Amino acid sequence: MARVCDITGKRPRVGNNVSHANNKTKRKFYPNLQKKRFYIPEEDAWVTLKVSTSALRTINKNGISAVLKKAVEQGHIVF
Repeated sequence: MARVCDITGKRPRVGNNVSHANNKTKRKFYPNLQKKRFYIPEEDAWVTLKVSTSALRTINKNGISAVLKKAVEQGHIVF
């Protein structure tokens, strides 16, 4: 299962662990993803999405229908 947000398209980022001796080893920064069910009244259906917590805030602010429409336009979701 890919760790990608369905709404924003956030993916793991790559960085370094830096020790006290300044040794660097590769690591990943994963997005904070949550599996969440949303009700879409226009389609009278429930949809399960994997969304980041920042996307949840956007959904709470703008509504699921507007956010899904924008995600489809940006190509993050294909219906």
